[in-house]
Amino acid sequence: MNISSYEDLLNAARQQSEPQRFLFVFTQSELPPGYAEEQVQRFHEGRGGVLTPKMVTDKALDELGNFSDLVAESRQTEQEWKVVFVACLAGRDGMMPTSEEAQEPLKKMVESINNGAVSNYLAYDVDGNQLQFS
Repeated sequence: MNISSYEDLLNAARQQSEPQRFLFVFTQSELPPGYAEEQVQRFHEGRGGVLTPKMVTDKALDELGNFSDLVAESRQTEQEWKVVFVACLAGRDGMMPTSEEAQEPLKKMVESINNGAVSNYLAYDVDGNQLQFS
């Protein structure tokens, strides 16, 4: 199945044989440590910086609505973010993974994002546009 939107992702998860828990890492663009003046200019033009994890959460598929609902809920934290990375954690034998079971995969997601390894995750900006990173 081709996933080109958040709604496509939810629909794909509904079609899986095992229940899915969604993992979210919300990031903000920041200047990297030891940045150069050229990087500052690019950053202020919206073309540079690094994506730094700011908050994480996990949700069962039945706890999720549309992308606007996700954004509204995230705004309650008063934490600004620019890109959210999403992954799914499949259940086993018809059992949904618990929030506790999601903690280690969330930590690994944060580590991956900090290392710039984001190709295994779907990414969306605050407007719900799916992003591609190369």
